[in-house]
Amino acid sequence: MDTNPQSIKKLYYSIGEVSTVTELKQYVLRYWETEFKQLSPAKNKAGNRTYRQKDIDIILRIKDLLYTQKFTIEGARKSLQAEADGVEENDQDSDSKGGVDVDLLIRIRSELKAILDNLEN
Repeated sequence: MDTNPQSIKKLYYSIGEVSTVTELKQYVLRYWETEFKQLSPAKNKAGNRTYRQKDIDIILRIKDLLYTQKFTIEGARKSLQAEADGVEENDQDSDSKGGVDVDLLIRIRSELKAILDNLEN
């Protein structure tokens, strides 16, 4: 029988369950609450954090931005805010408004990282 908390659909999850599912330490989750306004789990009467699935999705997105895509906290914060605002400019819009193509920058960054890794090996 699979007892993985992620396979059990619940309305609320404890910080321990979220820590297990996301493979992050509890203190990291608490720190991220102070850095990302999108992440604000409710607290029950006892003062314990109660995470919903949307909170877990945000945590996993932050983890991807910070650990996989190597964003800084400030960069991840801006990226999350842009996603929340629904700012998705196509190439025409970004050229006309003087904006940047985030996807292109991410691809360039990952290619440069791959080149750097090759040079170090």
